Amino acid sequence: MKYMALIYSAENAGPQYGTPEFKQMLADYHSVTELFEKDGVLISGDGLQDVNTATTISVRNGKTETIDGPFAETKEQLGGYYLFDCDNLDQVLKYAAMIPTVKYGRVEVRPLMEY
Repeated sequence: MKYMALIYSAENAGPQYGTPEFKQMLADYHSVTELFEKDGVLISGDGLQDVNTATTISVRNGKTETIDGPFAETKEQLGGYYLFDCDNLDQVLKYAAMIPTVKYGRVEVRPLMEY
């Protein structure tokens, strides 16, 4: 079954860019991504650019509207994702718990719909 692991954190949570801790976090992401690939559960995964680069679009009554920024203003922002192919929820939760951001943010795991 396919699962999406959505990675959330507050904007200034976690290691700050350019610090040794940030470099370690990147190394941790590299290592865990290699493990996901080696174990054959990784379909894809990427980080997202800052929320100030987001554009939200909606269509109401045939009119397209866009606004700068994310859909919802919340303390924690979506920062990236992994897409896994795992046997069950327990297996994907094991892998999601290895995502470095889980130490200072949250990872939401949801199964994908199968049509």
